[in-house]
This record gives sequence, structure tokens and C-alpha cells, in this order.
Amino acid sequence: MAVSDHVDLPTFMEGVKKRNPYQPEFVQAVQEVAEDIFEFMQDKEEYHSQQILRRIAEPDRVVSFRVCWEDDKGNIRVQRGWRVQNNNAIGPYKGGIRFHPSVTESVLKFLAFEQTFKNALTGLPMGGGKGGSNFNPKGKSVREIMRFCQSFMTELYRHIGADIDVPAGDIGVGGREIGFMFGQYKRITNNFTGVLTGKGLEWGGSLIRTEATGYGAVYFLANMLATRGEDLAGKTAVISGSGNVATHAAEKIVQLGGKVLTLSDSGGYIHDPDGIDQEKIDWVKSHKTHRRGRIEEYVEAYPGASFHAGKTPWGVPCDVALPCATQNELLGDDARLLIANGCKAVAEGANMPTDLDGVHVFKAAKILYAPGKASNAGGVAVSGLEMSQNSERRSWKEEELQQMLKDIMAGIHKSCLAYGDQGGGYIDYVKGANIAGFKKVADAMLAFGVV
Repeated sequence: MAVSDHVDLPTFMEGVKKRNPYQPEFVQAVQEVAEDIFEFMQDKEEYHSQQILRRIAEPDRVVSFRVCWEDDKGNIRVQRGWRVQNNNAIGPYKGGIRFHPSVTESVLKFLAFEQTFKNALTGLPMGGGKGGSNFNPKGKSVREIMRFCQSFMTELYRHIGADIDVPAGDIGVGGREIGFMFGQYKRITNNFTGVLTGKGLEWGGSLIRTEATGYGAVYFLANMLATRGEDLAGKTAVISGSGNVATHAAEKIVQLGGKVLTLSDSGGYIHDPDGIDQEKIDWVKSHKTHRRGRIEEYVEAYPGASFHAGKTPWGVPCDVALPCATQNELLGDDARLLIANGCKAVAEGANMPTDLDGVHVFKAAKILYAPGKASNAGGVAVSGLEMSQNSERRSWKEEELQQMLKDIMAGIHKSCLAYGDQGGGYIDYVKGANIAGFKKVADAMLAFGVV
């Protein structure tokens, strides 16, 4: 077969599955993008002849390494660490570090693949990467977490740099863990450089980074509703998760006049029919961050709420939904239930929280549905702004950053409209995000030749 011959989608995906056995999350992420990209590429011979999608779906490199550390009882523990550097066609690799027992090479490859398009959508010069470990910080002492982070960075430092790869935080990695890793990087290299984002404000961090992903998802949701002449005032919202993204999404919805009904964690969800207002959100933030508590304890503080063990919140009737927990938490049947209960808009705060069946259900129903690569790009956008501030040895004021975040989310929304307008008032935001992100990366790759 000649290099420029076109293969169809099933043939392409069969090749992806064959090259990536036992990696379902990665295959799912590629499938979701490829379904839209193949139609877009139909009459664009250069993308076919240069095998652009095949090249994007093959990471530049996957670094796997051993992480040894000593627990408080003197036991030697061994974890596995990874850094997936997917594509740097438009800038240094950029993407978070995740510490969670569910972390596998497949999960990190899917996240790095998604990150490539998400970063392109922001308009900032950032490539796509992701990293992490199957280390579980829950139940560990601060000193154990410090020792693990130092050991992790002792290997990772040789693969990253301000102009090479700039990691950030993700699930299980917050400001504390970033601090431990940055301290070890500085200790090893004798360099104070912007090699990580999500840093403390005292040592190179950016204002509003903590709020950015959740706020950005709500800004994107508001932009979608505006296309139908609506806003969030008076709307009921169902949110999953209770960490950084979920609580700040809830906060911004309340600020814009909406009513938040649910939050969740791995144990189940709470439903507060009175609404989770700012006081309650602050309680959840403190409970989760400082006490490392579980969401079920919310009902002890606020008896008007109910806790539903082992369940997700998608059966609660609502106007809008924001899945902000983890991948594949919203399944096809959940999507059908949301639609049956009157949900008119979904904005993903997590990465790939909706499975392929759910994506197809939302698209078929023609509701307002924003994929994570578009709606949760606010976090990495402010990380990119943190990189700029580090390079310039300066910091911007909060008002400037808030406006930049709003402008970036509005710009992403505009890009989605450009490629996702299906006529008749329906915007396919999945298609719009996939094509807009792909085109920017693909055109850069064409400019570089076969590398």
C-alpha cells in the first residue's frame, strides 16, 4: 500500500489497538478524536500522505522508571513512575503529574494524547504530556509523601526542563507535592527555573491557578448557554467530585446565580436540595484539604442533605451537569438518564469523564455538550501563563489573570464554533474541539517535515 493511500477509520483503529494492547483508555481517547478527524481529513491529502494522525497517536516517548522510598516504619516500598511526552510540535510538553493507584501507562497515554489537543486549543505554545505514579498519597504521612516525591523527582528531573517539559499537578498532586518535587529539582540541579507549574505564590506560582480549571469549565458552560440566549441564573447543577475542580466549579456557578445540588467522592455522592452555597463549599474545601475527610461527613454538618453510598449523582434532575471527578465516570445509561430528567447542558471538568457510549448519546440528543479538552482547559491555560510569568520574572495581578482566563475560554469556544457548527442551531462541540486542536498541531508537524 502506498504511503499516501487512505485507510478508513476501522482499519486505522485496528492498527491502534494492535500497537497498544491492553490499553483501553488510550484506544478510547484516540477513537473519540479519530471519529471526527477522519471526516475532516477526507479531502486533505497532505494529512494522509504524512501520516499525521498516526504520528500524533504515537507518543514521542514513554519514560518508565522505578521509584523506591522508605515508609515511616523503615520498610522499603517500590512504585512505578512514568512520563509520557506525546507531542511537542507547538511548544514544550505540558501536562500534570497524577499520583493514584489507578495510574497505568494506558491512562497516562490517553491523558497526554488529550492534553496535546487541549493545549493547542488554548492558543498558548504548549505541547502535550502527562506523568505520574501508582503511588497512593491517601493514608500516608507528610514525611512519607515528601520522601516519595523526592525519589520520584530524582529520576524525573533528567527528562524535564523549562523549554523541554513542564509538569503540573493533577489528581493526588497539589501544592504540597509540587513543593516537595520542586525543592528536590532545585537541590539536584542548583537551578531555580520554571520547571513545574502550580507552585506556591511565594516561589514563582500564579494567582488563580487553583481556581482556574473549575472556573474555566463554568465560563465555557456560560458561553454555550449564551448561544441559546440563556445564562446560569436560576439553573440547577449536578457536579461530581469534591476536590479542587469540583469545588471551584460549584463556587463559580453560585456566583453566577445557579444552584448546586450535588458533590461526590469515591465513596458516593451527597444531595443537598437546599443548594450547596458558598458557606457549604468553603466547608467542603476545608474538610477535604485540611482534614482529608470524606464527603459523606457533609450530612453531619448539614442534616438537610442525604448521602448515597457507592453511587454517582447523574440520577438527580438538573438543568446542567459538570462531571469533575475522573475518567469514565459518566456512562451511556447515565447520559440517557440526565437527558430524560431535562438536563440541557454538560461541561466536562475532568478528563474524558464520559465514556464513548455517553458521548454518542449526548451528540445524538443535540444537547450542549463540551468535551474536557475544551471546557477544562482553563487550568493548563493558567499554567501556561505561569510559565510566561516565570520566564519574565514577574507576576500579574488577579484581575488581569481572571480576564485572560475568560478571554482564553471564550477563544476556545469560538474555535469550537468554527468547526462544530452543524446548522439548524446545533453546535457539535466535540467535533469542533477535535478539529480545531488537531489542525493547529497537524499544520505545525507538516512545517517540520518528517521528524
